[in-house]
Amino acid sequence: MVAKVSVVGAAGYTGSELFRLLVTHRGVNIVGAYGSKSAGKCISEIHPNLLGISDMRIEEPNYDKIGKEADIVFMATPHGLAMKSTPGVLKGGAKVIDLSADYRFDKLEIFEKYYGKHVSPGLKSVYGLPELYREKIKRADLVANPGCYPTAAILSLAPLIKSKLIDLNHIIVDAKSGTSGAGATPSEITHHPLAGANFLAYSATTHRHGPEIDQELSKLAGKEIKASFTPHLLPIIRGILSTAHVFLKKKMKKEEILDIYKKFYRKEPFVRIREVLPQINFVVGSNYCDVGVEIDADNNRAVLVATIDNLIKGAAGQAIQNMNIMLGLDEAEGLRDPGMRP
Repeated sequence: MVAKVSVVGAAGYTGSELFRLLVTHRGVNIVGAYGSKSAGKCISEIHPNLLGISDMRIEEPNYDKIGKEADIVFMATPHGLAMKSTPGVLKGGAKVIDLSADYRFDKLEIFEKYYGKHVSPGLKSVYGLPELYREKIKRADLVANPGCYPTAAILSLAPLIKSKLIDLNHIIVDAKSGTSGAGATPSEITHHPLAGANFLAYSATTHRHGPEIDQELSKLAGKEIKASFTPHLLPIIRGILSTAHVFLKKKMKKEEILDIYKKFYRKEPFVRIREVLPQINFVVGSNYCDVGVEIDADNNRAVLVATIDNLIKGAAGQAIQNMNIMLGLDEAEGLRDPGMRP
């Protein structure tokens, strides 16, 4: 059976990537493209790379109708919109994968501290990181696709936290992202003449992906922990490089830690453990997360580096990976392309 899927928020970068990946997916048929500001335009008019590949016209969303016509609905909308429309979509019978932060948090007060008042807090979601929550995702009607920074940070840290091998009171995550992570709407910070030959830290101690990272690391640890997270903006378009600094409870060799990572992710189709530290151009254009490790023996410190494409494993690709799991399809369907290098 071919599943019917719709995309709400078709005009954004994530919407574009969803269409680019879904048009070659053998298990689905795109039945709807929706957006309020872009209604009436063709997909290929906004995303010219899709000319002749997807010329579907974008419609004004009617969420009750959308829920009745699709099996899976991707909500690729800004934070705050999915919480208003998802109840209607679910009522129509469709399953929802939300790419915003609206359903990522277990505690309402944390969401509202960083994102504002929630209007549908009663809906139950599953955090959509397949490497940790695959079985729950299989049974879910609403999946909260993780943020891009948290995806890289959590995957880089999970094996050592789960193994109880590090000091949980001192975890530092220093992450860098390309400008596409800010979305399609221009801003002074991401405007190319200013970003193209620049490098800056932003929201250095207050970024809203910080509590998302803390939530998931705390679950792995079985106790509440707080990582120190600082994001930076790179003068590139796509990609995230996350560097985590942790302190080992005992002396360990690099080979021992790599073995832990290889065992932890041995069945994962999209996590690759590397003998050398990964680079962004190893993964751009792909759904892979590459992880590497180095040891600072003098300070008993492990440096954990993870790279992803923020628009794919950090957004649209991971959403499709979740969809495949929810529909009982091959998890890698539509996501097999390797990265683009150079």
